[in-house]
Amino acid sequence: MISFHKYLGKSATEENWGLYIASAGVSTVQKHQPYPVLNTHPNTHVFTWNRGRILNDYYLIYITKGGGVLETQYQKETIVSEGDCFFLYPGTWHRYRPNIETGWEEYWIGFNGYYPQKLMEAGFFNKKKAVINVGLSSDLLVNFQSIIETIQKANMGYHQIISACGLSILALVYNSIAYREENSNNPLQYISKAKFLLQEAYGRDVNMTKIAKQLTVSYSKFRKDFKMVTGVSPNQFLIEIRLNKAKELLKATNIPICEIAGQTGFDTLFYFSRLFKKKFNVAPTFYRGLK
Repeated sequence: MISFHKYLGKSATEENWGLYIASAGVSTVQKHQPYPVLNTHPNTHVFTWNRGRILNDYYLIYITKGGGVLETQYQKETIVSEGDCFFLYPGTWHRYRPNIETGWEEYWIGFNGYYPQKLMEAGFFNKKKAVINVGLSSDLLVNFQSIIETIQKANMGYHQIISACGLSILALVYNSIAYREENSNNPLQYISKAKFLLQEAYGRDVNMTKIAKQLTVSYSKFRKDFKMVTGVSPNQFLIEIRLNKAKELLKATNIPICEIAGQTGFDTLFYFSRLFKKKFNVAPTFYRGLK
């Protein structure tokens, strides 16, 4: 995972939109690594465990690997585990950190605006229950990734696009709260974690047998259940992710096509081009020319 973060300014347009993203990022904290990493964030966001911190915006932090603890003025020290997210509220003292023996991987957004304020006032989220188990959700991951990638591209009007992704993240988190019992009683819920793992690993070599072992099921059961839930096999699902990601890169960047093939997990340019043309009815070179 490549670490990235960005703090964004806001104009009257962003404020009037109703929800704006103030910052976003992703990072991997190794075990025994100091946290937070100093000299990489504005002074207003730096904190130590002893003194904690108070921020002016809402924050949502999503832990996708490892674990740690969170403490706020409304919630005593609480364990945070893989698949948990937690809210930080404006004007509210807090502190959090990864477990020194495990570290963690985190995605986050800072956000504000009158729309999230309305959601908080209406009681959709609770300051006294800031930690929420959402599981390893591919839908959440896609939205976090989209925010980060859109910020990196910085095309005209991108603030409104990332705001939409932010709202989608809040909706997905609320869905996890509202339908927690129904989701937990679903024996195929583990497929959601499988989709997350494939979404996260699209740029690397993926061994489906190892994925099944990580999910504590046999490969045959994993493949059968996955196809029953999604309509496609795990391998086909992964290929779809890779091709759609390559399509985005062809459209939005000038990265050489051979590099795009490698970045999206294809072994050879020939194999990538053949699959791309089969899915989209046009070769990658000609698709890029349509920009």
